[in-house]
Amino acid sequence: MSHDVQRIGVFGGTFDPIHIAHLRCAEEVREALALARVLFVPAASPPHKRGRVLTPARDRLAMVRLAIRGHRAFRASDIEIARRGPSYSIDTLRALRARVKTPTRFTLLIGADAFLDLGTWKDYRRLFALADLAVMKRPTFRVRSLRATLPVAARGAFCYSPDRSFLIHESGNEIHFLNVTALDISASNIRQRVRRGQSVRFLTPRSVERYLGDHRLYQRGPKPF
Repeated sequence: MSHDVQRIGVFGGTFDPIHIAHLRCAEEVREALALARVLFVPAASPPHKRGRVLTPARDRLAMVRLAIRGHRAFRASDIEIARRGPSYSIDTLRALRARVKTPTRFTLLIGADAFLDLGTWKDYRRLFALADLAVMKRPTFRVRSLRATLPVAARGAFCYSPDRSFLIHESGNEIHFLNVTALDISASNIRQRVRRGQSVRFLTPRSVERYLGDHRLYQRGPKPF
């Protein structure tokens, strides 16, 4: 790969709220794949979570910005929030590619569980030609065959790398399966703890914790004006 091509990670999610596990996974992928930057992209309306009431996008974006402040390689992007409507990864990647003016290779960060459901995503077979994928998995997540984790209809478009450690798409893009530190932290648990009046310290950055309190997010009762 040319050294003139910058590699940018794209990490989407509801981030309701962003927490330490999100940040640690992004840092480990950034380091493992030598990414120049990682874009955190809060979803406006995630298709796979329709029916669940989300915290307003402005709050989720604000918390992401607070969480990554001070990290030179982390950026927040409002590209999906500004677009509104369903937040499809395929549309986001196309929009990002249209914006860049220099040679850029995007890497989509995705959890192993979400990757196994990739066949339900919009235009998922075209996704492979737009970006590399970094599948973040816990060390206990094991498969006999990497190709077997792909939707059946997509397997013919892939081959193994020479050392069989990752998959290569016919476009030349790659799918890497990366072990990340297994931090058992979830946004839903954080929301529940706040509603119960329990501490969320060390589960999310201190700046996010303060934002939750200042804006009474996830708490019972009316919010202040």
